[in-house]
Amino acid sequence: MTGHLPPSGNTLIERFAYDNRIVRDFAIATIIWGVIGMLVGVLIATQLFAPSANLGNQYTTFGRIRPLHTNAVIFAFVGNAIFMGVYYSLQRLCKARMFSDLLSKIHFWGWQAIIVSAVITLPLGLTSSHEYAELEWPIDIAITLIWVVFGINMFGTIIKRRERHLYVAIWFYIATFITIAVLHVVNSFQMPVSLFKSYYVYAGVQDALVQWWYGHNAVAFFLTTPYLGMMYYFLPKMANRPVYSYRLSILHFWALIFIYIWAGPHHLLYTSLPDWAQSLGVVFSIMLIAPSWGGMINGLLTLRGAWDKVREDTILKFMVVALTSYGMATFEGPMLALKNVNAIAHFTDWIVAHVHVGALGWNGFLTFAMLYWLIPRMFRTPLYSKKLLNFHFWIGTLGILFYAIPMYIAGFAQGLMWKEFTDASVLKYPTFLETTLQILPMHMMRAVGGTLYLIGAILMAYNLFKTMAIGKLVANEDAEAYALSKAYTPTGSDTFWHRWLERKPFPLLVASLVVVLIGSMIELIPTFMVESNVPTIPSVQPYTALEVQGRDLYIREGCVNCHSQMVRPFRSETERYGEYSKAGEFVYDHPFLWGSKRTGPDLHREGGKYPDSWHYHHMNEPTSMSPGSIMPSYPWLITQQLDMSNTSDKLNALRKVGVPYDDQTISSANEGLKKQANEVSGQLAKEGIKVKPDREIVALIAYIQRLGTDIKKMETSQK
Repeated sequence: MTGHLPPSGNTLIERFAYDNRIVRDFAIATIIWGVIGMLVGVLIATQLFAPSANLGNQYTTFGRIRPLHTNAVIFAFVGNAIFMGVYYSLQRLCKARMFSDLLSKIHFWGWQAIIVSAVITLPLGLTSSHEYAELEWPIDIAITLIWVVFGINMFGTIIKRRERHLYVAIWFYIATFITIAVLHVVNSFQMPVSLFKSYYVYAGVQDALVQWWYGHNAVAFFLTTPYLGMMYYFLPKMANRPVYSYRLSILHFWALIFIYIWAGPHHLLYTSLPDWAQSLGVVFSIMLIAPSWGGMINGLLTLRGAWDKVREDTILKFMVVALTSYGMATFEGPMLALKNVNAIAHFTDWIVAHVHVGALGWNGFLTFAMLYWLIPRMFRTPLYSKKLLNFHFWIGTLGILFYAIPMYIAGFAQGLMWKEFTDASVLKYPTFLETTLQILPMHMMRAVGGTLYLIGAILMAYNLFKTMAIGKLVANEDAEAYALSKAYTPTGSDTFWHRWLERKPFPLLVASLVVVLIGSMIELIPTFMVESNVPTIPSVQPYTALEVQGRDLYIREGCVNCHSQMVRPFRSETERYGEYSKAGEFVYDHPFLWGSKRTGPDLHREGGKYPDSWHYHHMNEPTSMSPGSIMPSYPWLITQQLDMSNTSDKLNALRKVGVPYDDQTISSANEGLKKQANEVSGQLAKEGIKVKPDREIVALIAYIQRLGTDIKKMETSQK
């Protein structure tokens, strides 16, 4: 693919220089953000068995900093690693310097500014609540602009390349760019209320489908396809061997990007999503095993005949573990999409284990391998310490095992305990807390595993920064290549049909876009266009002004990170929580709050279950109501005054996205809010609690007491 023979009839050699400075910058950012993201991960892991680790203030609770951890690891650590690997490999695969040094700098600093904005806004509770897309609308716009800068720089480099064919890694980079662009734009349609507050245009079931179409494919096209592209470049370089099979890489690429995009609904099995969409997600998830393992096999077989080198080269060991983790995660993912398995695994720590096998093993170890391989080469010096490199490999591997195995055990325990009945046909563990207390030792072991992994990352940072200090960066690496001939006649194997596409970056871009849009349109359009997919329920009414404010506090505090609002149609769940959830109950939910993990019980039928005073005491000191609870306390909700300055603006924005508020309701929003707040405050007073009606706790209680009550009204009216 990248031979040294000149194109037919062309012997002109051109001299140029690769830009290593931008690669160095992204590498340093990868290291720093990786350590920070993993440190926050250890903190939140500790919070799940030691509530005191929430540190007693509103900015460091689990609900607020859990999305900080996911964003730091995905977009700061992995994101910078992607750009590091792409900027290094693309230049060499195209035999051309990056299109624009200025665009490279704008891309780097713009991306770091986005990450810093996440570090600031998420602990402040400024969040949209969509998983992996929590950042508010101005930051979403910034992400779009910086992604366009990256795309222009990438395609500009490809256009001015000196290699006729686009190597397999570049196919994955192109598919990553266009698919992430589509995912991000579609999932970010929001109606702004203020600078850092918005409501999603989609509601309920539709919002859930869009979010998990985005969420699943963010994993596919941000955490997988660019890493596969980098695997296709760096693994052959590290092993000094060609890729095992060129044709397998073709099948792997096209099958993967076509099938992956359909699989998102498997995150919503047994929910209120229409059955046909769930079934599509299951079918394509099972099919996904083939292309995923095709990539893993192609990588591992590239090392065929080089296993002696693997035994001696720790960097290759990182790559082998990364590929093995990828294979494990991509086998387990389709297995978890089977309905009978999903019925046990969903909402449990099993999913946490599954995700982290991919994140720690696949993304983490492949990133470590690239860093260890790249930095000594760019600084023209041996690695500072091979002993530290070896130690990092083994402590990192142990960290993965100590993390994943306890989480698998915890997940199995949760799934089985939640469903177990006694011989008398009643729930054996009726209290959710019984399960929580049972798995606390597993959470402690998970924190130990995370700490081991973090120690490895810190040692890597020390090793690499010492390497940089010893060497000197070759900022502009001299290179030469034959100029790309305009007159080129394909011969021999070049007549293979795919070789034509490899010479045409924009047709390859368009073909990738078409392939990923097919599944997207078939899943999304009927859900939005066919009214019967989301049947309405007459008793379901919009939230009151006070309940809207309370719901926004629920979002601000990150309650959705621990509590679901989706009772599935299992006897174990209807016995525990109440009537299963209906699609029509969520038509005014902007955004949906179904959740993806039950660290605490489901709340969809919480309304009226306990008196207002119970919720007051539970938020102020959870253990007073639930001895042994790991939930943090929220005393600031009792002292902080509710911001009512934007109530009418919120209702007006919700009306624009389809909630039927009339002019009178909007104009008198605060009057209605105060009236209901006085009622809640009065009820609390009757129960022996004095609290001003303008406190945040009043709004949150009003919202919680509303949950699930609309369907109860319908049932009462039918009797």
